[in-house]
This record gives sequence, C-alpha cells and structure tokens, in this order.
Amino acid sequence: MVVHDGVAMISRQVKKIGCFLVGIGLVLSAQADYDLNMPYGVTPTSHKIYDLHMLIFAICVVIAVGVFATLFYAMFAFRKAKQPKADQFHESLFVEVIWTIIPLILVVLMMIPTVYVMYDLDDSSKPEMNIKVTGIQWKWQYDYLEDGLGFYSNLSTTPAQIRGEVPKGEHYLLEVDKPLVVPIHTKIRLLFTSNDVNHSWWVPELGVKKDCIPGYINDAWIKIDKPGVYRGQCTELCGMQHGYMPIVVEAMAEADYAMWLKDQKIQQKSRQR
Repeated sequence: MVVHDGVAMISRQVKKIGCFLVGIGLVLSAQADYDLNMPYGVTPTSHKIYDLHMLIFAICVVIAVGVFATLFYAMFAFRKAKQPKADQFHESLFVEVIWTIIPLILVVLMMIPTVYVMYDLDDSSKPEMNIKVTGIQWKWQYDYLEDGLGFYSNLSTTPAQIRGEVPKGEHYLLEVDKPLVVPIHTKIRLLFTSNDVNHSWWVPELGVKKDCIPGYINDAWIKIDKPGVYRGQCTELCGMQHGYMPIVVEAMAEADYAMWLKDQKIQQKSRQR
C-alpha cells in the first residue's frame, strides 16, 4: 500500500512537471521577435530616443553595480564569523547626506537629456507636409492635407492564412493593401485622431507612438533618413479585431514619391467620375 501511494505521488509530480515544461514550451514558441533592445530607427527622433535609452540604461547599470558592490562588501566585511558582536549606531548624518545627494545627482543627470529629447519630440513646427491619420475599427485612414489625397489602409493578410488553411506570409498580420507613402528627407507632421474608439499609431523604427482619440488631435513629426518599408501596429486595445490593424509606411526618394503622388491623384479622379 505504501509503495502504491509513493508511485502515485511520483506520477502526479511527473505530470505537474510535464505540464509546466509544456507551458514553457508554448510560451517560448509564441515569441515572434527575440530582439533584446529597441531599434535605432531611421528618423532623428528615433535616434535621440535610442541614445537616451542607452544613457539611462548605463546609469542604471552603474547604480546596480554600486548597490550590489556595497551589499557584497557589507556581507563580507561584517559577517558573523569576523565580528560576532554587531556594532550599535544610529542617525549617521554622513550616511543620510550621501544617500540623499547621490540619488539627487543621478536624477538630475537623467532629467536634463530627457527634457531635451521630449522638447524635440514635441517640436512639430514648420512642417513641409501634413498628413492626417484617423483610426477606425479596424483600419487606418490617411489624408494628405496639402494634396487633397485620401485613402484607407486595410489588413491584406487573407482569412485563409489567419485560419491556418494556407502557409503564412513573411509579414503575417503586418501587411496592408495600401501603405502610407512618404518622401525621405522631408519634415512631415502627423495629425492623429479617431472616428470611434481610442487607437494608437506605433511604428518603432520611426520613433512615433501616438494615441488616436475621438474629438481630439495629437501630433508628431517624422523625417525619414533612407528609403524603405517600416511596419508597426495599433497598440491600444480597440476591440475584437485590434490585432488586425497593422501600419505600413513606405519611404521613397523625392522623385519616386512625386511620381507616386501624381499617379494616385489620377486614380482618385477616375474613381470620382
């Protein structure tokens, strides 16, 4: 009887361990991106955000090294084997000054570059272009305000891919029928709003993440350094198809953008007839 109970207990433990390992495997298999750091990006603001991030990270590393070095020194220098009877002291003015001044210096060191970067992020003055971005369940609308051009951008991943009936593409759930097309080396102000619920327009490589709120206008600016396709997503839980609102921005050389814009205007006029 004792042997039977022991075997049953071991079996239960093995099942628990097995379930735990299966759960860990499922979690790891669900990871789509194993990057360990934020992207450097392709805009001046994304570069400054990255540099600020690395500066704050370096300061945090210095703090961690100092704290753990002090901790390990105290554990070694004041261990019981070396000093069986602990010293008794209270209200050390020197210690209180040190643990007040050092954090204050660190906060100031982090605050100054942070304020500078935040000020630059908000400086959307003197844009060369203005594009209105409207979040709609569950797509995006882009309006080129100076050019009278507007269109919707919808998820182009097929329902068959979503259901697993056909192989998934390279940019599964991150592909659209009409991307936002912009020229490089141009300061573009983006105006964000929504037609229904809160959305959030986020493209990591552009250094932009702005909420789209009904009845309210947020703004940001971008100036892309090089041609390419940059992808993002809505990051505000906006309903049952929240995961189906990808963002694709295609940056073109100025001459290529001018040709694209001319072609889009011709197509828009033909649709209006």
